[in-house]
Amino acid sequence: MAKQIIAKSNWQKIRKLFNDIHLWLGLSSGLIVIAICFSGTVYVYNTELTERAAPHLYKVKPLEGQQRIPVDSLFEKIRANTGGTITSIIIPADLRRTYQFNVKTQAGSTNRGGTTYMVNPYNGDIVGNSKEKNGTKEFMSIMFSLHRWLMLDRIKSPIIKGKSNRELGSIITGTATIIFTLGCITGLIIWFPQKVRNWKQGLKIKWSAGWKRINHDLHNSLAIYALFFLLLMGLTGPQFSFEWYRSGLQKTLGTYKPKDAPKEKTPKSKIPTDTTALSLSISDYINETDSVLAYKGNYNITMPVDPTAAVTIVKTKTGFFAPVAGDRITLDQYSGNTLKVDIFKDRPFNERLAGSIKAIHVGNVYGGFTKILYFLACLIATSLPITGTLIWLNKSKKRRRPGKSVIPEMVMA
Repeated sequence: MAKQIIAKSNWQKIRKLFNDIHLWLGLSSGLIVIAICFSGTVYVYNTELTERAAPHLYKVKPLEGQQRIPVDSLFEKIRANTGGTITSIIIPADLRRTYQFNVKTQAGSTNRGGTTYMVNPYNGDIVGNSKEKNGTKEFMSIMFSLHRWLMLDRIKSPIIKGKSNRELGSIITGTATIIFTLGCITGLIIWFPQKVRNWKQGLKIKWSAGWKRINHDLHNSLAIYALFFLLLMGLTGPQFSFEWYRSGLQKTLGTYKPKDAPKEKTPKSKIPTDTTALSLSISDYINETDSVLAYKGNYNITMPVDPTAAVTIVKTKTGFFAPVAGDRITLDQYSGNTLKVDIFKDRPFNERLAGSIKAIHVGNVYGGFTKILYFLACLIATSLPITGTLIWLNKSKKRRRPGKSVIPEMVMA
């Protein structure tokens, strides 16, 4: 009996320590975490909201009995109308979507990434381009700025001498994300019941109780339900802020390469002896791709930049559960022969994980399915600093009024 009392006392001491750590982690980062998580919640559906605000750029109505115009037939027209070099083309599997041609203008232009022109695949008309502005697009830009840099990047004058505002914002958000992740871990420890068989009590919300108890249950229960996704977001987020964290993550996954490490040689096209030979058509490249990657999907075709460069095509599956990672095939621009095939699922697990860090962070791992899960998890994450602060304030008031019952820190047996 004595041993049981000592064991219980030790657990209470440990739990009290982690509860104090959890409290101060939450209070020190609460406001920043709310801003990061709220903006992240909205930004989960950045693509969908942006396209809904400008449907003419992305959606077309298929004409009955009419096939889409082959991309080859539009290539010269787009190049002539835009006055630039076509660097890549997106051909969607969905017949209701536009073709997208990325065009770069002459060297020296400030538009380094080029401009993407959306083309109606049934009549060849250019319906618009990626530089068009609208309210939703600007709002999502604000959300991204808030999420990554707390909008400090929009302040022109440096706040701290010798450091850009974007760098400062990145440090603050990265630090807050690390604190939030530690808060998730300490929260799990203090949530865990002393008697394991009573773990279900920590997953229930007593809706018939008063608002203080409901708030307490919401903080504990919702956090546990979303914990797996919160840890994924929290563990991957700081790599965008800190080089040391990014390197450490890569070393952990076994994919780290020093900056001075020799780069992997890219396959080259073999220039034919007949100097008048022309590159194959885009349709030829697609046919070769389909012979290797025999499934329905979207094509992202990167055009060769010089006579020895190869054609690269990334093909991705479509659907509600479709993985965002695509398969890559490299082709000789003259013969169309396959030079290299990179099937994502055939890579070692650590390389697949490393190549999916961004998708894991933003919730775009398995299309619309994981986006819904991340949206809900981000929404819960936004609420945690609020519900947690209310719990702390309520307990502070209770301590100042002796004789009143105190809601337990967690549902215990």
